[in-house]
Amino acid sequence: MSETDSGAKRIRVEGLEERERADKYLAGLFPELSRVAIQRAFDAGLVLREGNAISRNAKVKNGDEIAFSMPEVKPCEISPVEIPLDVLFEDEHLLAVNKPSGMVVHPGAGTTEDTLVHALLAHCRGQLSGIGGVERPGIVHRLDRETSGLILVAKTDEAHRGLAALFAERDLEKEYVALVAGVPELLSGSVKKPIGRHPTHRHKMAVVEEENRGRFAHTDWEIMERYETFYSLLRCRIHTGRTHQIRVHLSWLRLPILGDTTYGFRADERLTVPPGRVMLHAYRLNLEHPVTGEALELKALPPPDFQEQVDQLRALFTAVR
Repeated sequence: MSETDSGAKRIRVEGLEERERADKYLAGLFPELSRVAIQRAFDAGLVLREGNAISRNAKVKNGDEIAFSMPEVKPCEISPVEIPLDVLFEDEHLLAVNKPSGMVVHPGAGTTEDTLVHALLAHCRGQLSGIGGVERPGIVHRLDRETSGLILVAKTDEAHRGLAALFAERDLEKEYVALVAGVPELLSGSVKKPIGRHPTHRHKMAVVEEENRGRFAHTDWEIMERYETFYSLLRCRIHTGRTHQIRVHLSWLRLPILGDTTYGFRADERLTVPPGRVMLHAYRLNLEHPVTGEALELKALPPPDFQEQVDQLRALFTAVR
């Protein structure tokens, strides 16, 4: 393999027992490139055989001379904004951020230039995944606006592909802490109930039957601390990633999260400092690094507003661990 003056890779096909699709051959030759990235090269007419552009399903054979280059990544239309980030881990492939409550992950209708994507574009400028042909941070999971805590970002295509596989195969541990109204009868338990759109309130999710377009969801929970019979602090581990999953499952258990009026929390006059948001925090992620294979255990301590609620409950009621 060699390179031309323009930076295109020049390859002589070899080692094949029979003809093979061009895209499959290049994918095997360059495992660091995603399938989507290779397809972009074909679609842009940048894969040449004997000087002529070929399609991704063209068959190649031993002795063929192929030259190919990757299309230029188009700059993202979103402008980078210098917003301070609480970075918990970073290397050339991966970034872990402690997202504050109130920050939206992706821009959308009604958002301004203060989303996590705006901040990441500034922080990671020049080191972003080009998946899809557009320079953008490789966010493969999200947190609600009001939920604080750990979120992972891929900086390379290889890391993006690896993270997506980890989440799809549920091959990582995601742990949250939640303050809830009420105390479970058991010390721990599981909820395995499908979640879908609420039948009448379309902005909400709900536990529904699978035949009603619900998707299976699994949440484990255990009591970390209880405050008499009124409130409790729970550790929640999710095995699936449905919209509002923990909020919906705990509400179904009649344990609404403090501040979550959408899913059943009601104001309590005994709380002199009422919760200013949904008291849910993404506390821990345990995974294998998608590129290096290193075991990573990442933790983000709950923010001051969460700890303020814990301290208030401890002051008002007898706390039992």
